[in-house]
Amino acid sequence: MTRNKATAIGFTAVLMWALLALFTIGSAPTPPFLLSAMCFGIGGVIGLVWTVRGAGLGVLAKVDWKVYAFGTLGLFGYHFFYFTAFRWGPNASTGLIAYLWPLFIVLLSGLLPGENLRKGHVLGAVIALVGAGVIVVTADGGAAGASLPALGLAFLCALTWSCYSVASRYFGAVPTESVTVFCLATAVLSLLAHLGLEQSVWPEGAMGWASVLALGLGSVGAAFFTWDMRMKQGDIQLLGVASYAAPLLSTLVLVLAGVAEATWSLALATVLITSGAALAAYASAAR
Repeated sequence: MTRNKATAIGFTAVLMWALLALFTIGSAPTPPFLLSAMCFGIGGVIGLVWTVRGAGLGVLAKVDWKVYAFGTLGLFGYHFFYFTAFRWGPNASTGLIAYLWPLFIVLLSGLLPGENLRKGHVLGAVIALVGAGVIVVTADGGAAGASLPALGLAFLCALTWSCYSVASRYFGAVPTESVTVFCLATAVLSLLAHLGLEQSVWPEGAMGWASVLALGLGSVGAAFFTWDMRMKQGDIQLLGVASYAAPLLSTLVLVLAGVAEATWSLALATVLITSGAALAAYASAAR
């Protein structure tokens, strides 16, 4: 598989994450850790079926336990920090800090062997970050009421996911089937967190359960498999910048669904995010 094709397939994860907000809203009032447990459980089962039909379960036994620990901490750690940050400070500032992870991916990728971080990558990431910030800062809730603990957890959230994504390149020889175990272990840890921190509230009606199923199949399921494969083989700087399309596409989906309204900020963010991604793409092509 070519580097460009791998990068293009990796963007499918961003597309699936663009539906995360819509389906999360549809799954209300299910608490976050219970939702995480159900979604990762579905994703893990899908992964098991895919593994059995493909390489076979034996491939999972060949993976070092340290890899499983790394992957599980990455998936569970990110969602733990994310959900807790929004519980303590459910506002736009928290979201903006949490969405620093694409910028961190671009910057940290320069530390990888064989990678060359160019000025275009950095500048494109910063421009795209501004575009994502426009969406988050102008969203309902504004910056009022931000708390330092929530912002600190959001920062840890962004750092956790960026480190997990970049470090995946060092495990290029590890089969993507290993993500199956990551998902199942994350589901177990999320269930334990739910039992200790939350009250059980199940999805309401067919729409609620359909939203949970959609999350498990896509945004909190298949997306992690495609992301893993393409972070190991694709253009990591371009994928990092392209990830800024997630808040943009998510907002567009909410507008089309009638949940949000089209505003000037959406148009401005479109220009900024597209420009940032184009600049990073040019830098990769020049390389």
